[in-house]
Amino acid sequence: MTRASAQAPAAVVMVRPHHFTVNTETAHDNAFQSNENAADSAALSRQAYAEHSKAVAALKSHGVRVHVFEGRDPATPDCVFPNNWFSTHIGGHVAIYPMKAPSRRLERRADIIEMLKARYRVQDVIDYSGLEPDGLFLEGTGAMVLDHINRVAYAVASDRTNPIALERFCTHFNFEPMVFPAADTRGVPIYHTNVLMCIGTEFVLIGADMITDTARRHEVLERLAESGRFIVQLSEAQIAAFAGNAIELQGRGGRLLALSQTAFDALTADQRATLGQNMRLVPLDIPTLEKAGGSVRCTIAGIHLTERR
Repeated sequence: MTRASAQAPAAVVMVRPHHFTVNTETAHDNAFQSNENAADSAALSRQAYAEHSKAVAALKSHGVRVHVFEGRDPATPDCVFPNNWFSTHIGGHVAIYPMKAPSRRLERRADIIEMLKARYRVQDVIDYSGLEPDGLFLEGTGAMVLDHINRVAYAVASDRTNPIALERFCTHFNFEPMVFPAADTRGVPIYHTNVLMCIGTEFVLIGADMITDTARRHEVLERLAESGRFIVQLSEAQIAAFAGNAIELQGRGGRLLALSQTAFDALTADQRATLGQNMRLVPLDIPTLEKAGGSVRCTIAGIHLTERR
């Protein structure tokens, strides 16, 4: 069996949506969202529920421990993306984040935090949500892609990644912030870092050409190379297909890369073969959920805590 990695959690939290829809409140700065208006919102919601349930079953079949919570509040259309409002960290630490959209602030749930305390060793919970009235936002592991091994927080500059909030997180959790601008060829900024890049134990997926500051791009790539990981460069089209929105997990037989079927199909045969040398690729078919502007990584909140025995 592959040795456990600090980068690849063996347990995750997922929130199954009962009232899924594309959140119009977040559409103005999320170019990954679909502009399609579903004629039958109930049918869209049923499709999203079914896709999520199948994704959970697939991860469990590979030995990933999945804690499933039900998202029954119709006021939280993006509840399926819990990685934005909380994260967990080695040493028993939990962070709760300030969210930009008011509807997304309603996603924070005490029952999830209490489950973590009951099932895992939690030393402290640091709540940054009090920064919201000041307009300071930091949307969790959407805004940041964390290198848990080398303690670097990679972050695309955006309204959802305030530098003051980022600095506070990095100080509390012992990460070095590495901020950079990124946009597509139309000049539309990338809204969340985790659609641009994914960091695993031995690899990085990144759309480096979308980092608009050339000097900063070289610095980011150099820092990633220094970590000893091999770098898989993604095109803008692959980023648009959510190829960067993946997450490495620890399964029963070793590490795996959870990504969407859309993302898997966008990878070249060589890229799949290169990644497949180190882990199993597990594509999850969630096209309806992707209409909301996020993919597999966004639906998974990794648990980097020690389980209580």
